[in-house]
Amino acid sequence: MTSTLTPPRSTRAARTARPAVVAVLRTEAKLFRREPAGLFWIMVFPTVLLIVLGSIPAFRDPDKALGGIRFVDAYVPVAVLISMIMAGLQAMPPVITGYRERGILRRMSVTPVRPSALLGAQMGLHGAAALVSAVLSLAVGRTVFDVALPRQLFGYLVALLLAVLSALALGALVSALSRTSKVANAVGSAVFFPMMFSAGVWLPVQAMPDTLGRIVELLPFGAAAQALSEAAAGGWPGWDHLGILALWTVVLSTAATRWFRWE
Repeated sequence: MTSTLTPPRSTRAARTARPAVVAVLRTEAKLFRREPAGLFWIMVFPTVLLIVLGSIPAFRDPDKALGGIRFVDAYVPVAVLISMIMAGLQAMPPVITGYRERGILRRMSVTPVRPSALLGAQMGLHGAAALVSAVLSLAVGRTVFDVALPRQLFGYLVALLLAVLSALALGALVSALSRTSKVANAVGSAVFFPMMFSAGVWLPVQAMPDTLGRIVELLPFGAAAQALSEAAAGGWPGWDHLGILALWTVVLSTAATRWFRWE
């Protein structure tokens, strides 16, 4: 019988695990900051690309194909999404599969800290980096190219959060399906370019032909691009676009959970 003076075993384990979880997060944050290439591609590259394209005079003129807005206006949501694609497909999977490949996740399974703490830290750090990049792109768009800030701020935040979750879920699925870092890089690259296209990197979703645009809007980043653009223009993001984002997040997360292996 458990003494009233002795905490239950589950409570003692939870108390032991909390400091270790914090230590894992701090360690992963230090390692994350030591990867300048990853930080550049997630946090700096999207804004640099926005500056380069915005510096083209023709891209600062209203375009009828885009509904009368400028190309640089339409490209700010794209720059926001690029950071998420970089984080979810290029940066996070090689790290997680590297931990599995080196047996780190297996060794963590016999400690008070579960491997899920490390995965949670990785997803949190990459998600936070993508959000910082989004703020940077919005700030540069506003100050350098006079791009209006989102007029429907709450709707924009909802779409932004769902987009980050779907990107991390996609990255988790790539990590689940990849046994090694090399495989993760190959799978991530194979998915990377279709996702970049659907986000409107080469052609904004608003300017795509009707049939192609409808197909692209069924993909997570195509729906995200439309939702962010709608909120930026002052309207509430379409419930169909938000629903598609939520559905992709659930489906990808479920698949990643189903197929993920710690070793």
